[in-house]
Amino acid sequence: MAPIDPHSFTDSTHPLATHIALTLYVDFATSTIHGSALLTLPGPYSGPLSLDARSLTIHAVFEPHGSTPILFSLSPPDPIMGCHVTLSLSNQSSFLVLFSTSPSSSALQWLSPEQTFNKRCPFVYTQCQSIHARSVFPCQDTPAARVRYTCLLNLPRRLSAVMSARHLDRRSPLSHEAAALAPDHSSLWCSEERVVEEFVMDQPVPPYLFAFAAGELGFREVGPRTRVYAEAAPELLDGAAREFARTEEMIQQGERLFGPYEWERFDLLVLPPSFPYGGMENPRMVFLTPTVIKGDSSGAQVVAHELAHSWTGNLITNKTNDHFWLNEGFTTYAERRIVESVQGEDIAALNIGIGWRGLNEEMERFKDRMEFTKLKTNQEGVDPDDVYSQVPYEKGFQFLWRIERQIGRPAFDEFLKKYIATFKFQSIDTETFLDFLKANIPGIEKDVDLELWTEGTGIPPDAYEPVSNIYTKIVSLANEFKLGRMPREDEVADWQGQEWELYLENLPKSVEASQVLALDERYRLSESKDYEVKVGFLQLAISSKCRDYYGVVEKTLKEVGRMKYLRPLYTTLVQGPGKEEEKILAERVFAEARDCYHPIAQGVVASILAKHL
Repeated sequence: MAPIDPHSFTDSTHPLATHIALTLYVDFATSTIHGSALLTLPGPYSGPLSLDARSLTIHAVFEPHGSTPILFSLSPPDPIMGCHVTLSLSNQSSFLVLFSTSPSSSALQWLSPEQTFNKRCPFVYTQCQSIHARSVFPCQDTPAARVRYTCLLNLPRRLSAVMSARHLDRRSPLSHEAAALAPDHSSLWCSEERVVEEFVMDQPVPPYLFAFAAGELGFREVGPRTRVYAEAAPELLDGAAREFARTEEMIQQGERLFGPYEWERFDLLVLPPSFPYGGMENPRMVFLTPTVIKGDSSGAQVVAHELAHSWTGNLITNKTNDHFWLNEGFTTYAERRIVESVQGEDIAALNIGIGWRGLNEEMERFKDRMEFTKLKTNQEGVDPDDVYSQVPYEKGFQFLWRIERQIGRPAFDEFLKKYIATFKFQSIDTETFLDFLKANIPGIEKDVDLELWTEGTGIPPDAYEPVSNIYTKIVSLANEFKLGRMPREDEVADWQGQEWELYLENLPKSVEASQVLALDERYRLSESKDYEVKVGFLQLAISSKCRDYYGVVEKTLKEVGRMKYLRPLYTTLVQGPGKEEEKILAERVFAEARDCYHPIAQGVVASILAKHL
């Protein structure tokens, strides 16, 4: 066996599926999906074939029309990769797998009506990055395997669904479609209380970009190729529409910088607060946390990042998670170019400054595991969720920015367009990128230490802290706080969330509790609607043992599930000596809030507590 990915059982000697036809029955009563997956190979194949599965029950495997069974075996579960499904094929070019998910699926979050905004209907959504698609359906779950798919999604009629694919139809169920399901569930398919939503993805995508959500959804039109979806509440939809009103302008700037937008539509779905990320770049249907709706359009920068993935990540994908920087470093660079075009150089400089501080903090986080401060990593035997960080984003950005400074922006823009056109709809590794870089920018390896940047630990000496008037002013004011001077109101009168975020990131890790109280009394940072600001302030309060804010900390941990906020707050509570009261608080809050977090976030918080308690 020769695995092609340290996080997949997919074998390099086996053919990769080119198409998957999915039939999924969404059962809210049991928090499970009963389904079938018809996988098509490039041609007839005989021999063993490996698939990935996690928390799935495989009922049977058949030839395409369900008449002749195909032998299969299932390994004991690996704690990171799940189960190895081995099929025994005999001159077959396709096969049908019948399966059911588990309520413990790591990709799926099932929300009761009480956990939703309107509190009327249940809600379910997926989050498949990095290796969680295998907990929704059996597949070759590696970004090296790009696949087209169709999906029939059977759900309660009062709900609707969206998917990272083109919507074809919403109709009553057809009886012959139920034949693909396990017999115990096929009779339920054609209930009058059910409806089928039909989708197709015609372009080959890695499995982690498979996504759907179902619930009581509404939408607003915000551009010729963009709708904003959310739970059907006017205040939520209107707020999202205002926040993302300039989306079409961003798409046009992306096309100007990086070439044609290949995905036809760029729709947005604002999910419930439990969504564990800021955004997820699912093609045609970006998923977003509601915390990006800030009321000042600054949340659109998350949209700019997910939009940039339309070229770097979705069109060109990292071959394995060891090369994750190819997705996120390029996308962070592209995001900041889009932001600079739409919102100006000062805002882009703030983004870079916030990222620079974040990168330096990650060096401290990984000081005992410096492997994960590299761009090209070795993640064999490591859960990618455990080492998810800002390193591939910010160090990757810094690497590309270094190349831009070396050859000039016009030349780098030309290189980027050629890179995207050359490798679109492919999954590549770091070596492929470096070979292309050296071939198209002759001599670059003499001016930039490519090996140090991609395989070296830490931050290279030619990385660059941003320089701009606004950045310098904010850092200077933060330094003055260390000497006991708070900023005057006239100095911060025009500050929005990003300015405060950068200010807080540049403050000492802990100060006198009286200073924390005085800062909040003047500027009410603990009440900010911008969670970057609120969480930054609460970290300072915890580190300074200013216990006046522990009630706000608890409330925040219970109302959002975004890991960008959970990770620092729980870590600050439990890390370091003399934190017994804080550790008790962290354990209690997690026990009470756990069921409101997505399974991925549950795992991350549990590992933080296990490390420090």
